[in-house]
Amino acid sequence: MVDKKTRSIICTAFANGKTHDFALFKASKIRMNKEIKAKVDTGYIGIEKFHANVDRPIRQSKYHKLTKEEKQYNRLISSQRVANEHAIGFLKRFKILALPYRNRRKRFKLRVNLLSGICNFDLIA
Repeated sequence: MVDKKTRSIICTAFANGKTHDFALFKASKIRMNKEIKAKVDTGYIGIEKFHANVDRPIRQSKYHKLTKEEKQYNRLISSQRVANEHAIGFLKRFKILALPYRNRRKRFKLRVNLLSGICNFDLIA
């Protein structure tokens, strides 16, 4: 989770192996204040059951093509979500998330949280 105004990393969640973002969100049991508007991507279908105040892009299927208004809405949400993607990219510069982790899994969460703190400190300085 990333704060939109300060662009700082609020919290992180992890799982062993490849795990979908929404499955990780459900397993982490992270809950947000009801007034907070969550900006998520199209993979979070069903998040409305956990958090009602959500902006999620409209998905296109082969039977339902997107209209111009729906494409504009999706572009608006994507432009607001770019802070999240920048934060993930900033963490991937340290290669701990970009490459396979070869050390003990026991300290992986600690190391990523320390890197998140470094990223947050870099935003302040």
